[in-house]
This record gives sequence, C-alpha cells and structure tokens, in this order.
Amino acid sequence: MLRLPATYKTLFLGLVLLCNLVGFAQNNKQKQLESRRQELRREIQKINELRIAHKSKEKSELSLIEDFNYKINVLSNLIKVTNQQANLLSREINKNQKHISELRDELKQLKEDYAAMIVKSYKSKNQQSRIMFLLSSEDFKQAYKRIQYIKQYSNYQKKQGELIKDKTNELQETNTKLLKQQEEKKALIAENRITQKSLEKERKDHQVLMQSIKKNLSLYASQIKEKQREADRIDREIDRLIKEAIAKSNAKAGKTVSSKSFALTAEEKVLASNFIANRGKLPWPVERGVVRLGYGTQRHPIDNSLTIKSNGVRIETSKGAKVRAVFNGEVSEILRMKHVNPIVMIRHGNYLTIYKNLSKVYVKKGDKVVTKQEIGEVATNPSNGETILSFILSKGRDTENPASWIYKM
Repeated sequence: MLRLPATYKTLFLGLVLLCNLVGFAQNNKQKQLESRRQELRREIQKINELRIAHKSKEKSELSLIEDFNYKINVLSNLIKVTNQQANLLSREINKNQKHISELRDELKQLKEDYAAMIVKSYKSKNQQSRIMFLLSSEDFKQAYKRIQYIKQYSNYQKKQGELIKDKTNELQETNTKLLKQQEEKKALIAENRITQKSLEKERKDHQVLMQSIKKNLSLYASQIKEKQREADRIDREIDRLIKEAIAKSNAKAGKTVSSKSFALTAEEKVLASNFIANRGKLPWPVERGVVRLGYGTQRHPIDNSLTIKSNGVRIETSKGAKVRAVFNGEVSEILRMKHVNPIVMIRHGNYLTIYKNLSKVYVKKGDKVVTKQEIGEVATNPSNGETILSFILSKGRDTENPASWIYKM
C-alpha cells in the first residue's frame, strides 16, 4: 500500500477542505440571491397593489415620476439579481458536467480493474490451488503472511465492489442535480424576459411623462423647492425639540446643557444598549409598505439641478395602515404644527425614532411603549390617495439611515 509523506497528506487535506469551502460558499451565495430575488418580487407585488388601490385617484406628475423611478429601480435590481443567479448556476452546471465526465472515466477504470481482478480470482479460485499456495510456504511465518494476503485480497475485492456502487450512486445524484440546475436556469431566464418587458414598458411610460413635464419644467421646479422648504421647516422644528430634550436631560443630571447627547440614567443606558443590539433587526414602522424615498441627499428625478435632502425614509403603505413603534421606549413628544399632520417622537435611551404624517395618534407624551405597539394611523392624502409615512431615526440630533436598522429595508 502506497504511503504519502506527511507534507503531501496535509496538502491533500487542505485541497479537499478548500473545495468543500468553495462549494459551501457558492451554495450560500445562491441562497442569498434567491432570498433577495423573492424580496424584490414581493416589493413589485406591493407596488402593483398600491397602484391598483390608487387607480381612481388623480396623482400629480411629481408623484407619478417617483412611482416610475421606484418601480424601474426595483425591476432593474430584480433583473440584476436574477442574472447573477443564472450566472452562478451556469458555473455550477459546468462544474457538475466536468465532475460527471470525471466520474464516468473513474467508473470505467474501476470496472475494468474489477473485471481483471475477478478473472484473476477465478483462475486461482479452486481450493487445491489455495492449499498448494499455502503448503509451498518455506516456514510458518510465510504461511501466515499468505493467509493474511488471501484475506486482504478478498476484502479488497469487496471494497472495490462497494466503491463502484458508491461512484455509480454519486454519478446518478450528480446527474439529477445537473438536470435540476438546468431547469432552474431555464426558469430564471424565462422570468427575466418577462421582467425585461415590464421594465421596457415602465421606461417608455416614464419617458412620455417626462416629455410632458419638460414643457413646463419651471413650474415643477418651483413646486419641488416649495416641498423641500416645507420639509426643512418641519425638520428644523424636530431638531429644536430634540435639542431642548437633550438640554433638559443634561440639566437634570447636573451636566452642561450644550451637550449634543442625552444624559442617560442606568435604565436608559440599558435601553440604548438593547436598541443598538437590535441594529438591522428592528421591525418596520408599518406592517406592509415600500420605501418611496431613501435616506440622504439625492438628485431630484425630474430636475437634476435640484436635490432632495431626506433625513429619513418615506414609506408608502395602504389606506388606514397602523403605525407601530419599532422598539421599546417612551413617547417624548407629540408635535402638532399648522398645516402639518401630527408627528410622534419616541425616545430609546440616546436614540429617537420619529413618525411623521399621522392622521390619528393613540399615545400621549410620557407614555411607555413596546415593540410593535400601535401608536397611530398613517394619514392618506385625499387628492391622490397616497398613504405615506415619513420615518426618521437619530442618535441625539444626528440622523442615521433607517435602512441600516430596519430588517430588510
């Protein structure tokens, strides 16, 4: 029996481990892509449901452009993810086709070796030849070795037969896996063709609407600026209230009131720590919805010379949707401003979550709330039927991207 040096054994084991890790990584990547693809499909379904719900309402061109841009973005991402899945499957298919070819060659060689072994075994099968083989031994030691050899040869035959059986099963399993992968790839390509057609239609409708808008761009630009001024006014008032709350907490603790962060009690420190521990796992502030506008400064979809500054996210949901607290906390403020729907602010230690555009409020200042507790209802715009919640998350006075905190946002 051939014995490999320790160095070669280590190298061989390393290669086997590496192959297993690569296989696991590819399988894990495929699962991640499939999960993301299903998320995007559900998002498109939500967009379509909301479009049907608002079909009877006359939406403004600005809202329609936002709708188109959002759906085009989701469709483009779906095509991208599906292509990644198909490409990954192609690599796995090629790998399995190569593996099948290697298995066939290996199986052929095993069968040839086994057949030669059987012929050789048959020729020396009779009892007399075995006895003569043993009797011709020069001493007892040699006879014992020859008995062991006969046993080993018999065991080797048995193992070879089992190995052929195992390789045949592996070949059949790989063939089945290959056929399944080919069907999956076929289905992904077919789905992508349908998605591509849907994307082309959305882009054409978007182009037609943009041509109409460009005829009176100055009017829309002034509307955009007015909306941004109103958003900035509300954000300034929210910032003022947060600043006052921070100063109040610091004065109570005997610290400088100019601090940018809350002075926390022992209980509030635990709450803040638990809030941080749930980063990326917090529930959505509404049960069902799609993000219409993301966080941060971005170019306006109608006029690229204008920017939108978003301190949070805008989530479109269905009429009558309930607003939920995303974590345990205390209602620090109910903000009511002229011509502005109520805003609820909840404090979680040194973090705050802010829920804008409510039609009904179920809580009052000072109330303790728990995760997923209903705190109000999202207001519906009577003119266009849109039900949009603006959601902000901040650490003290510094806003953060809610998508980093909310599960799969």
